[in-house]
Amino acid sequence: MKNLTTILICTLLVSFASAQTDSAAYYHQKGLDEKKAGRYREAEKHFHKAIQLAPAKQESLIELGYVLIEQRRYREAREQFVKAEKQGSKDPAVIEQLANLSLNMRMWQDAIAYAQKMGKAKGAHFIMAKSYYEMENYGEAIKYCELAFKDEPQRAEIPYIAARAFVDMSNYKRAAGCFEQAIERDSSNATWMYEAGLTYYAVPDDKKAIYWFERAAAKGYKRTNDFIENLGNAYLNAGNFEKGASLLQEVLQRKPGDQELLYNIGDAYYRAGKYQEAINHWDQVLALDKQNASALYMIGMAYQKKGEKEKGQQLCDRAIQMDPSLKNLKQERKM
Repeated sequence: MKNLTTILICTLLVSFASAQTDSAAYYHQKGLDEKKAGRYREAEKHFHKAIQLAPAKQESLIELGYVLIEQRRYREAREQFVKAEKQGSKDPAVIEQLANLSLNMRMWQDAIAYAQKMGKAKGAHFIMAKSYYEMENYGEAIKYCELAFKDEPQRAEIPYIAARAFVDMSNYKRAAGCFEQAIERDSSNATWMYEAGLTYYAVPDDKKAIYWFERAAAKGYKRTNDFIENLGNAYLNAGNFEKGASLLQEVLQRKPGDQELLYNIGDAYYRAGKYQEAINHWDQVLALDKQNASALYMIGMAYQKKGEKEKGQQLCDRAIQMDPSLKNLKQERKM
């Protein structure tokens, strides 16, 4: 009798487990149907029910992850893919999702680890390049950018990451070339154009800087004070003093009383041969700071250029008394 009872209990348990499995399959299929119809919230409920009935059902975990991604609930989605992997899932799509979700959630070390598991799959080298860049390991970032570029030669963000890495290593010529490669692949990105201009400005190659600044503006980059001032300075360095001074004057209207700006505008007019305009701006600097020996010295130089040599020499001498280091500048100008 005891053996018969044991057999009955075992039979009931097997039947119960079978019923649960059948129910899990039912809810999993319902989830797939709702997912296909684009009703992701309903699909989520069915997949949760399937997992409750069969916790080891990897397919439901994975599908739940996908519907959570559709709802932009990335952290929860990642948790489902992690569970599936821990249960032994070898699905390459699961590893790829974990790599991309880790990248998007700024979990750089995890992103690298999962990208390594992806092997030679498309996108793995890009994930590693971006992660290493964000971790400020620029050498590794460049290495994986080169590999990623071979995998996906038309992906614009790859040369862009390389450009930023080279900028952070002060290798501006290499950075400028990478910016141009990135823009060639995404010709609508005004921000990248402005960054290319800044990089050429640092090379220095002011004509190329002007070209990219102007292209950025044409593509809609906002004409901030910094943008206009950088463009103005590039024009000055390229020898177009009137254009440069005009741009700096535009900034001065927004930043009246900015001493550095006033001084630079004075310098632009001086280099353009407009000595009185230069004097007027340096006088404004002195009105703000009577101890600014450099402005006083340059006023003296401007008067000498105008032909008032004695007056100009006296002002230069006064400036040198205030700041003896200007004596070296005097010698350089004579030479």
